[in-house]
Formats: sequence, structure tokens, C-alpha cells
Amino acid sequence: MKFDVLTLFPEMFEALNQSIIGKAREKNLIEINLINIRDFSKDKHKKVDDTPYGGGAGMVMKADVVYDAYKSIKKDNAKVIYMSPQGKTLNQSKVEELSKEDHLIILCGHYEGIDQRVIDKIVDEEISIGDYVLTGGEIPAMVLIDSVSRYNEGVLSQDSIKEESFSNRSIRISTIYKTRNI
Repeated sequence: MKFDVLTLFPEMFEALNQSIIGKAREKNLIEINLINIRDFSKDKHKKVDDTPYGGGAGMVMKADVVYDAYKSIKKDNAKVIYMSPQGKTLNQSKVEELSKEDHLIILCGHYEGIDQRVIDKIVDEEISIGDYVLTGGEIPAMVLIDSVSRYNEGVLSQDSIKEESFSNRSIRISTIYKTRNI
């Protein structure tokens, strides 16, 4: 499985070189490419934010910069996900669905978000990791990558996946009740 991550802070993803995900990367079971959105700024100071098109409070990531970064990696079979507090909450069912994709492009917002024109043009789905706001989309992107990667063949044993908390949940719960004599 391939993950392309559009971010202003690629150095935050160092954690994905550790543990199970790090081993999966070393074995080429998953591929994680980090694309620094700032590299696509045409401004001599590498500015990537501006006031929202149409007005509003705060600053948003500029449409042209994000779109150019996206165009540098876009492939026809890729699904584009924007990590956003307004998105549908990530759950195990969504993780399993996304694990069937070959290529995910994950867009990490910052500031007040991303210019809506870019979201309307390139994003297939907005996903949130919970009902709270973080400083950016990098940590949610890591959560998504970690949870989805586990279902990629060879990353974990099939027995491990079958025995997880959210796999076969109704069977697991009935087993717990039986062992506790409830």
C-alpha cells in the first residue's frame, strides 16, 4: 500500500520509522512518501497561508500551493483524504474499508484549514479522529496510516488481526460475558 502525505511538517512523521510500521516500511510492505507543501510555494519567503477566499477569520493554506503539491503526485487510482475536524469520525469499519485501497493521498491541514476551493476540487473524503481540534492534520494522518497499515498483508499476522479489540466484536463480547459468568 502506498501513502502520499501532503504536509507542512514532514519531520513530524519520524515516528512512523519505529515499531511495526517502521519494520513494514523496511520490508517494503507499505510505502510512505512525505511531500512538503512549502516546496511548492512561489513566494520567495515560502509563504503558504493567506486570508480565506471570500473572507472569514484566520488564515488558510493557499489554494495554488496545495494544488501544485497534489498535482506532483496525483495518480488515477488514488483516494484523497483530508484530515479535518469536520470530517466523518474514523472507526474500525472505515479503517478496514481504506485498507482495501492501493494508494491513499492524505492532506494535512494547518492554520484555520485549507482553501475550500482545493477541498472541493481534489478531496474524496474528509476524516476526523475525534471531536476535538488539533494544531494540524499530521497527528491524525499518522493515526490513519498506523491503523490502515495493520491490515496490509505481512504487516501483522492474520491471527493477530482476528484477535484484536474491534475484530469479531460480538463474538469477543459474548466470550467475555461467559468467562465472567454474567
